[in-house]
Amino acid sequence: MAKFRTLHSVDTEYSADSVEWCPGLDYFVCGTYQLVEAEKVADQDEGTKRRKGRIYLYKFSAIADCELEKLQTLETAAILDMKWLPAQCNSESGPLLATVNAIGQLEIYELNVEAQQLKRRTCLNIEESESETPPLALALDWQRQDNGIQLIVSDSRGNLNLLSYTQTGDNLSKVRSWHAHEFEAWTCAFDRWTPQRVFSGGDDGLLRAYDLRTEQLVWTNKAHMAGVTCLLSHPRLEHHLITGSYDEQVRLFDTRQMRQSLAELNVEGGVWRLKPHPQRDDLILTACMYKNFSLVGLNETNLTLLGTFEEHESICYGADWSPKLSDGLFHMATCSFYDHKLCVSSLQLE
Repeated sequence: MAKFRTLHSVDTEYSADSVEWCPGLDYFVCGTYQLVEAEKVADQDEGTKRRKGRIYLYKFSAIADCELEKLQTLETAAILDMKWLPAQCNSESGPLLATVNAIGQLEIYELNVEAQQLKRRTCLNIEESESETPPLALALDWQRQDNGIQLIVSDSRGNLNLLSYTQTGDNLSKVRSWHAHEFEAWTCAFDRWTPQRVFSGGDDGLLRAYDLRTEQLVWTNKAHMAGVTCLLSHPRLEHHLITGSYDEQVRLFDTRQMRQSLAELNVEGGVWRLKPHPQRDDLILTACMYKNFSLVGLNETNLTLLGTFEEHESICYGADWSPKLSDGLFHMATCSFYDHKLCVSSLQLE
């Protein structure tokens, strides 16, 4: 079983909802989402609200006495999701981070490792129209292509938005959009084994797969009893897709046989995020919203609950692993919403 130990507990001031650790390095980011009452002005009704956020850049070293250092605070629109590029496009840049926010934008930042700072490279509104209130950009994923990066963004109108990014010239553009769900499209993910396929999950309880070449629906799965909130196309197990839902179940599917799941595990809390460890991808860190964070063990046909991290007292949204192991210990960062709490912890498997 898993033994957790909290090393750091930080007040993020704004409500925290996402954590992403930079692959191979000691840096991670925490994104926040703060809903505040706007001051009454001529073009706003009383009670109009706006959403603001911050990106915090941290450095954590498991070797140097497990020190945690906050390096940078960036003021942004409210952040809903963030992802690091799995590998650098080329040796000329530092690691790249993509974020999506509450005013319908995708932004790309570069981490200057020497300066230990993030700098925004480019930004795109996923919806071109400026006459209407933009949708919330809810989730993102990206994959490498020969000529650059392909990104998928889901939004609060139930749409999927396919984008293209070329690092040379910072050329970020929208390829196409299509309607995928009747309510919020909470999540999206590329199929790691079939690059022309993308998965999506929505508040309508549907899990869907689309062919990016034609935008045609490949299949629809109706196994979830509530909204589908997170997806993991497993990096090692071909055809394996793991899903999370408001119905508190983690489900394991074989994408060739979607009539029923291979396994289901009740983690007693709506599942918002699924994170495999970079070196032990049979270990899945799971943000369980109303039941803290669970460690789930995975094999080809089974899911097993290995332990629960119970440090947080509010909605648990953000979680990620440190990419490094130190003396047999795993390290992770987790964050929760209304208590605006960020924790860095160690994990030992007994």
